[in-house]
Order: sequence, then structure tokens, then C-alpha cells
Amino acid sequence: MIRKCAIAAWAVCVAAFGAAAQDGSSAYSFLNVTSSSKIYGLGGVNISLVDDDLMSTDQNPALLGPEMTNQIGINYMHYIGGSNFAGIRYAHSAGDHGAWSAAVSYFGYGSMTEALPDGSIVGRFSPKDVAFGATYSRDIAGRWRGGVQLRALASSYADYSAFALSTDIGVNYYDDERDLSLSLVVANLGGQVKRFNESYDRLPVDVRLGWSQSFGTFPVRFSVTAWNLTKWRLPYLDAGDGTTDPELKDSFKSNLFRHLVFGADIIASPNYYIGLGYNYKTRTDMSTYSRSFLSGFSLCGGFNVRSFSIGAAFSQPHTGATTFMLNITCSLSELL
Repeated sequence: MIRKCAIAAWAVCVAAFGAAAQDGSSAYSFLNVTSSSKIYGLGGVNISLVDDDLMSTDQNPALLGPEMTNQIGINYMHYIGGSNFAGIRYAHSAGDHGAWSAAVSYFGYGSMTEALPDGSIVGRFSPKDVAFGATYSRDIAGRWRGGVQLRALASSYADYSAFALSTDIGVNYYDDERDLSLSLVVANLGGQVKRFNESYDRLPVDVRLGWSQSFGTFPVRFSVTAWNLTKWRLPYLDAGDGTTDPELKDSFKSNLFRHLVFGADIIASPNYYIGLGYNYKTRTDMSTYSRSFLSGFSLCGGFNVRSFSIGAAFSQPHTGATTFMLNITCSLSELL
């Protein structure tokens, strides 16, 4: 079909990921959407949360470990508009100090009208992205662990298709005596092997730093994640109450907080958790989309039942969009 149709689909998909994308020039913003309901509820980005949560390892391959052997997890997310995402991940130990995992993620953006340049309707199409991933991690020395994640990315928008390769590299330092976790991730390295057309669409390459820690017997763990560190300035337009022209926001304070994601989760019991996150970039990205009081905030919760874990997360980026995510994980070793 026509190039205009594919570009329109690409624009809609990028707009849907406004809160997760590094900037609007990337056609692969879905790489920044987590498959973990816990991470989503803690602000959408968290690379330092050391937990027995297989799905959170998509944030940092160094979080994967042999303690997760024979775990399998599935995720489902109802996103903005008619978008629905789903995936499955499996992990297994590789000796006493290593582990590997494999995953498949599907991102469907609903059905869209297909039209010619003269405006005539010729049908409908369903744009989609699929990511195939493989992860390997290994203890380096002492409290350090490193990991790498490789993804093959297949995209189909109307009659246009593309294929790309992506790599995440991460390290984690964890002091279990102080429950202190520090992480560094270089995310989304790679590029297109097959383009949609003559234009080259780059991946949202990013550098991220993360800190998570609880203090003494206080049953709350705090997290701060810094992302989009490949560029300092992240200006945005604030529409205010809509009665005046949008104002460009580009102050030091605004740029600083648009780089930070905050989270806190209750860890009073291994049988359940409750978490709250705040993503200032999400809130400010939605300033022109009738954002609600809840914009930027997210909530998650979950519980363990024998060998099963169930988690859910909720957020409302703006008044016309409510998003929901569900995770189910289980240990096949305990079932057999």
C-alpha cells in the first residue's frame, strides 16, 4: 500500500508510547514498555529491584539469576485505545553462578482505517510489533552480577515491514545485609536490518542508573531510577488550562525530574506486596492530553499462592486512557 498509510500507523504507535519513549523520533518505543506489572506499578522503569520476579528481568539482564530456575511467566496489558500487549518468559539456571531466559512479546495496536492519498477508504489493517528475546547473566565477583539481553524485533504496519536487532547490557551490585541495590544499564543498542522504506529508524538507545534500598526494619523499599541519560534537555509544552498558547518548559528543575522515576513498595511479607510509583515525564508528556490528577502515578499489588505469583498494575495517563497489566508466574520445579 501507500507510504502515507504506514507513516500514519507509525505516528499513532509512537504517540501511544509518549510516556515510555525517549523521544518521538524512534519507531521502536515499545522497547521501553515493561512486561512486569510490578515495574509498571513502580513508575514503568526500574533497573535495580532485586526480587524473585522473573518478569522484571526485562529491565536489567543482570537481575536474572539461578535462583529463578525453571520459572515461567506470562503478562497481559490493556493499553491506550485498542492496544493489547502480551508475552511469555522462561528462565533456567546455567550452573551455580549463571542463568539464561527466553521470551516472546507481542504488541498489537488495534485496528486502523487504511486510506489512499485522495481520502478513499480501502480497508483496515492492524499494526503490530513482535520481540523475540534471549538473556544470559552471570555472577562476576562478590556482590556483582552482569547480564546481556538480545532481541530480534519484527514490525508490520499495513504493507510495510521492518526487522531490527537490539541489545541490553547491565550490571548490578547487591548488598543483602543492607538490602542495597545499585544498577547500570545500557539499553536498546542496535539498529535496523530491514527498513520500512528508504528512511532509517533508530532505536531508543539509553543509559540508565538505578538505586533501591530498604532501611532497617521499616517495611518499605524505595527506588529511584534515572533514565534518558543520553541527553540532558527534555523540554515539553505545557497547555495549562487550555485558554492560552502552550508554554515551553525547559528549566533545570523540569529537565532533572523528567529524568527520574520514583517508586516505593511494601515488603512486610513474602506473601504479598503493594507498590506506588511516580513518573514525572509521563505526567508532563500528557499535559496536552487532558491529563487527570492520577497522571504520572501508578499502583501495583500482588500475592503468592504456593508456587504461583499473581500481580496487577493500574495507571491513568490521561482522562481518556486507563491502562491495566496482569502477570502470572509459577515455578515448574515446585509443580513437578
